[in-house]
Amino acid sequence: QVQLVESGGGLVQAGGSLRLSCAASERTFSIRTMAWFRQAPGKERDFVSTINWSGGITNYADSVKGRFTISRDNAKNTVYLQMNSLKPEDTAVYYCAAGSRPYGSGSASLNAYDSWGQGTQVTVSS
Repeated sequence: QVQLVESGGGLVQAGGSLRLSCAASERTFSIRTMAWFRQAPGKERDFVSTINWSGGITNYADSVKGRFTISRDNAKNTVYLQMNSLKPEDTAVYYCAAGSRPYGSGSASLNAYDSWGQGTQVTVSS
């Protein structure tokens, strides 16, 4: 498993932006699919975005498409989530996840990921 540490969360007004970062501890980061999920209070953990090992394939939940951008820097073992035009409904704890299989193309399923960060809180005020 990979150790993951998220950062960049905080409180922002609606319409604002935040950039989340997720740093990985292991060199196999560069061959793993990475993803962001989020969990609002009292709700299930939901898929937000995924990026394949090379960065060439990305996918987004419909609710964030056009507003969020996922990217990665394999030299820094870091994946990012740029969040623009934030809405109050984006409020949640955001989790970074590393895929369990190398060279995957990405998945929205929780079961495809075997390493999780501790989460970072994002709060969007109206």
